[in-house]
Amino acid sequence: MTTANENDIKPGTVRTLTVARTGELGAFLDAGTGKTADDILLHRAQQTRDVAVGEQLAVYLYLDPKGRLTASMRLPQMREGQVARAAVINTTRDGAFVDIGAERGIFMPFAGMKGRVRRGDKVWIKLYRDKSDRLAVTMEVEDELRRASRPAADVKLGDQITGSVYNITDEGAFLFTADRHIAFLHHSETAARPRLGEEITARATYIRDDGRINVSTRPVKEAAMDIDAEAVLAMLRARGGSIPYSDASPPAVIKQKFNISKAAFKRALGRLMRAGLAEQREGWTYLKQQADKGEGGITLGTTGQPDGRGDSV
Repeated sequence: MTTANENDIKPGTVRTLTVARTGELGAFLDAGTGKTADDILLHRAQQTRDVAVGEQLAVYLYLDPKGRLTASMRLPQMREGQVARAAVINTTRDGAFVDIGAERGIFMPFAGMKGRVRRGDKVWIKLYRDKSDRLAVTMEVEDELRRASRPAADVKLGDQITGSVYNITDEGAFLFTADRHIAFLHHSETAARPRLGEEITARATYIRDDGRINVSTRPVKEAAMDIDAEAVLAMLRARGGSIPYSDASPPAVIKQKFNISKAAFKRALGRLMRAGLAEQREGWTYLKQQADKGEGGITLGTTGQPDGRGDSV
């Protein structure tokens, strides 16, 4: 921290200032201009303890609702360069304000965001000092989290992993866990696209050589097969008993229409056909008459019981 001079005094900075005088409202801090009128108010509500004239205090400077420079002894709870997960207090057309324990939220410029954030979101951020020497935060944290991470040597396949999303790419979402593991959730392994900052619990499906984890929120294969088959059957019924999709349809089309992989779609079709509920002809899938009854669920077989055709896990 630095002592005050006329060029240092600006909102969004932490400075060490001297108590020049005290009054009914609180203490007034010397702004270093030589003018009493420039002294900065440290209101009693912004003091964490009693202060005395002549004492040097580390304070956070910010603008009050009337645009006046004001001081607080409640300092940011992050150091410059540090990464943490913090709550979004408010959003504006220029960016957002994030709670890092200071008297006022720290500004996150629009350029530092990854997608849209909403009030109440908890996102991964890094504290830095901008070109105007003010504290600010950014969601560009990939390098810092990679350096802070550790290999998942204690994780086994099938373990439940909980982490929060810090980056989303065209392929999927990256999570950082409380144990400092990095996990990757491919878009095909989740029913809904996650949000940045969202906390997700998923199942470990693969431990990579570099110690990172691949995870999935989809049910294990056998349970997922029944769920996917129900979705295909519901679409067949909704469209009058036929759909222009089959196990020959392109993977991208299947992903768009059903939000599952081509392999999962083929397993679901196989389950329906073995149950005598559907059939395929010339690139289309048709509902059989015995399936077109009732509006409730269907019985697709006993989950977990192998039928000799590779359905068991």
